[in-house]
Amino acid sequence: MRRMVHPTLKLMLLLLMLLGLVSILVNASSIQSDFGHCDRVVKRWAFSSLDQEIKEDRHTLRDLLFFLHVPRTGGRTYFHCFLKKLYSNNLECPRSYDKLRFDPSKTKCRLLVTHDDYSMMSKLPNQRTSVVTILRNPVDRVFSTYEFSIEVAARFLLHPNLSSAIQMSGRVRSKTKGVSTLDIWPWKYLVPWMREDLFARRDARIQKGSRDIKSNFSYDIEDIVMPLHKYINDPVAHDIIHNGATFQVAGLTNNSYLAESHEVRHCVQKYRILGDHVLQVAKNRLDNMLYVGLTEEHKESATVFANVVGAQVISQLRASNTSMKSVSNKKSEQSPSILDSDPDNNDHQNSSSDQNAGQLASNEDGEAMKENMTVEDLMEAYEGCISSLRKTQAARRTASLKRISPANFSKEERLQVPEMLLEQIRSLNHLDLELYKYAQEIFEKRHKHTMEKLITAEMWESMFNNSYGGVFWKVFPLVMTIILLFCLFVLFVNARRRTSKVKI
Repeated sequence: MRRMVHPTLKLMLLLLMLLGLVSILVNASSIQSDFGHCDRVVKRWAFSSLDQEIKEDRHTLRDLLFFLHVPRTGGRTYFHCFLKKLYSNNLECPRSYDKLRFDPSKTKCRLLVTHDDYSMMSKLPNQRTSVVTILRNPVDRVFSTYEFSIEVAARFLLHPNLSSAIQMSGRVRSKTKGVSTLDIWPWKYLVPWMREDLFARRDARIQKGSRDIKSNFSYDIEDIVMPLHKYINDPVAHDIIHNGATFQVAGLTNNSYLAESHEVRHCVQKYRILGDHVLQVAKNRLDNMLYVGLTEEHKESATVFANVVGAQVISQLRASNTSMKSVSNKKSEQSPSILDSDPDNNDHQNSSSDQNAGQLASNEDGEAMKENMTVEDLMEAYEGCISSLRKTQAARRTASLKRISPANFSKEERLQVPEMLLEQIRSLNHLDLELYKYAQEIFEKRHKHTMEKLITAEMWESMFNNSYGGVFWKVFPLVMTIILLFCLFVLFVNARRRTSKVKI
């Protein structure tokens, strides 16, 4: 006999099915509603951003140069070995490499270098600002970010525990006028995260009594450092690292000045399809930049930077110094003696010691040197500087990694990373990959244009500097004189003919 299902049980099962169906429909409706909200938020921001872009030539250097430094792209090298050679200290904007601490409308600075994103432009005189940046292959940038955050965090392992490291770090930073890595975005988030992790793993090793750890793969030594696969999947990495270049160029990092930036970023992180709008804004901004370099194209990027940015900076400084000298001469004619001038308006009166006077003279000498610099001088200075800087960075890196031995990150070890993990990094940075491809196209065009100009200039220089060029310049005035006399003779003959016809 078939067992009969109790009517009450049937009713309960039916109600459960209905509740499940209602829950599914409500969730679907909620997701659809949330996507609709995000779609509107992202599109509104994108249209507003594109509409605010100034539609004019941005490839000419303006009064202020803003170097938008995307982390781990080699920007530090450009700052020290190019920009510091061009701009004297008094022309650099007061900066914290984090949040703006000066009013651009009240300063006469010419150079701002910072990890701040493009939203910084809302604080700057937009029409008088030129932007430059450097991009890097996104996969390499993720590797470099992982390695550098661990490298800096490892420096704190000389302390007995985390509390001691934090206290000592706080005391040192309070006594130092300079800016610490822990004050700079994104390292002020990434380094403490890795520092806490390194101490926790060291404490765990001590408790377990494990001392000798051997490994052939630095990116997965769980007893010593956070493995790469866990690092890239952490919420911190999702918010700061992945697609970081696109968000920085678009002005949407967690360090942004825009009130809507966090909602826009989170919507894009939640719904991948909305990233296309952010990518379009970022591409548009690259188009309008004075210079876009590539980390991988090191030599070519340096050549383009020197000839595009460097040449314009040198020209601008010369014009500015000439103008200042002209004004100074006029003032000195009107006020031949320093005693005749108004003490309140005289900067020299503010110097209270010979040391200040010496520093002022030193600044003037440095300014004169920069004014007389050529593009060739700049490239020569860059080559010497970059060699020295790399040695210093390598020594510091080696010292830090010794504290987390046997972890020893290298290009050779990167080749051992499984393809599946590399593919995951590419997927997590799909916007950065597209932006990097676009930057490659821009760079290729500008590099080609620069090289054509250089080749043409060299041809003309060669032609006029060789022996034939010397003869040419000797003969040229004579030839021009003969041509001019011939033209005058033809005009004279034609005039005589017209006069003869009139008489007849």
